[in-house]
Amino acid sequence: MAEAKVTWLQDHVFIGTDSTKHSVVLSSPGDRGGVGMKPSELLLVSLASCTAVDLVNIFEKKRTPLESLEIQVNAEQNEDPPWTFKNILLSYRIKGEGITEESARKAVELSEHKYCSVAASLRGEVKIDFDVEILEQED
Repeated sequence: MAEAKVTWLQDHVFIGTDSTKHSVVLSSPGDRGGVGMKPSELLLVSLASCTAVDLVNIFEKKRTPLESLEIQVNAEQNEDPPWTFKNILLSYRIKGEGITEESARKAVELSEHKYCSVAASLRGEVKIDFDVEILEQED
């Protein structure tokens, strides 16, 4: 069972804590200090990091080590409350010896459709797409 807790600190600032006691600071866009992540964008970070963990595991199992992995997330939200996400695009920039566009696409598809609980939870409501870029090896 997954578990998390959110505690209000002050104004529009909160601390979110997961089951392993790791924390993240959250705040609303109107918060005076702007000290934390917007909760809606934390959802995007959760989606990207869920697939990132999967990709690291997949490439480790294939004995194809990653040198770098970066995921840019862009999302379109409805203009009216509750500002739900309509479309999410994950752009993967991957670097590693022996990693091809085909192997990267297969790994991303495995993550998105089989392993990533965040993607599976969103899939019924949000269209999620991805693209992949293989970075050149440096000699």
